[in-house]
Amino acid sequence: MKFAIVIYQDEDGAYIAECPAVPGCISQGRTTEEAEANVRDAILECLEVRRERGMPLSLEMKEIEVQV
Repeated sequence: MKFAIVIYQDEDGAYIAECPAVPGCISQGRTTEEAEANVRDAILECLEVRRERGMPLSLEMKEIEVQV
């Protein structure tokens, strides 16, 4: 499966990685590479828990256009 992730740097300098399609799936790292690797593991763990509980593996994601 492929998932989109978001990586950003927080005020303390750590890189935060989130997977919006998997509720509660967030991790961090000292570098963007480390954050990406950590969120990959977090996605697998979150999916396993959701599967065990009979929950949908991910949320539906859509793109919308907003005029700014």
